[in-house]
Amino acid sequence: MHIVLIEPEIPGNTGNIARTCADTGIELHLVKPLGFSTDDKHLKRAGLDYWHLVKIHYHENFDEVLKEYAGHNFYYLSKKAAHCYTDIHYQPDDMLVFGKETAGIPEEILKANWDHSVRIPMVKGARSLNLSNSVAIVAFEAERQLGFPGLEYEGPGLRIDGKQVD
Repeated sequence: MHIVLIEPEIPGNTGNIARTCADTGIELHLVKPLGFSTDDKHLKRAGLDYWHLVKIHYHENFDEVLKEYAGHNFYYLSKKAAHCYTDIHYQPDDMLVFGKETAGIPEEILKANWDHSVRIPMVKGARSLNLSNSVAIVAFEAERQLGFPGLEYEGPGLRIDGKQVD
């Protein structure tokens, strides 16, 4: 699975998304221009000590992503889309594309890919969800559908004073 961020602007959001990618094994693609330096302290703080677990790809533009990953399914997340993200049957190599915080995915990309554009339901009049929250919602739905591959599905249980609690 791949998360693609087109021109992300807020380092804290990208750091949170990187942490989600680290926890799920999803690859992260950052499409330039970025609204921050990758040395930004807020970016690093949001990602905590998870950076070594994230496979990050940097791209000069979105066309580069399309060429490099031709043959993959691309899904474009937008409030403007007509279909719900839960209606998709995700595959392991799908590309989940998100736009920048202030403008979303560019209109020309949405128009060219309208049949593969999906949304997260919200109340009427709501402007948008936070980008990192949106990524987490869709990423975990895709992972759920795939059976959480490579993830610890069940925890070790509760231990109190060194004893297992059933």
